[in-house]
Amino acid sequence: MTVVLLILSVITGVFLGKHFGKKEKLAKNLLVLSAGFLITICLNEVFPQVYTSQVGSSLGIFVIAGVLLQMILEALTKGFEHGHFHHHSENNILPMALMVGLFIHAFIEGIPLANEKQQLSPYLLGIVFHNLPISFILGAFLFNRKNESKSSPYPSLLIVALFALASPMGMLLGNYFNPNLQPYFLAIVGGIFLHISSVIIFESNKNHNIDWLKIGLVILGVSLALIMHVFHQHPAAGHSH
Repeated sequence: MTVVLLILSVITGVFLGKHFGKKEKLAKNLLVLSAGFLITICLNEVFPQVYTSQVGSSLGIFVIAGVLLQMILEALTKGFEHGHFHHHSENNILPMALMVGLFIHAFIEGIPLANEKQQLSPYLLGIVFHNLPISFILGAFLFNRKNESKSSPYPSLLIVALFALASPMGMLLGNYFNPNLQPYFLAIVGGIFLHISSVIIFESNKNHNIDWLKIGLVILGVSLALIMHVFHQHPAAGHSH
């Protein structure tokens, strides 16, 4: 179920991006909505789980490491995760660099899923919700390029396949790690989530005007995540930690 959801979220996003990718405003709105959802999942689910794990006081370093790691990955993807692909010429985003950056990003996010007890955990839904707009942009970029007709579609399909399989592969690898390392991986992913969502949300608007649509989308994303947080509380209530 988890693997199916992860793969479907990428395929669905790429499909929508391929056919509706020229609607740049739609892609931006999806990103903002997902950012509100993601930062709420990060602060309400991931960080509490990290800081109540009682594995030491050094976990903040791993959160910072996640932020720095994402900054390094963005040197490869050129801010692709924030919807910045249109600010660069197509030659500035090499498919190989994009493939490597997105794969590492998704692979690391998949590792903590190995120890998730719930099939539809907020963490999983956060990744799925996050995958949709990134995949939308990926589909728009890969399949609507001017030079796409002159080149084979296989490199594009390869990038999509690797991105779709990256989180499931990370989850598979996570089964071989000591479960006690879970808080450390969650801390790293929390840093990644925090960086991506905060950059999208706090990005300056044109002429620094108030963008009420953006504010509304963030509130909607936060509300959706809070609803899931409330429902997530019930099954966890009976467990002892």
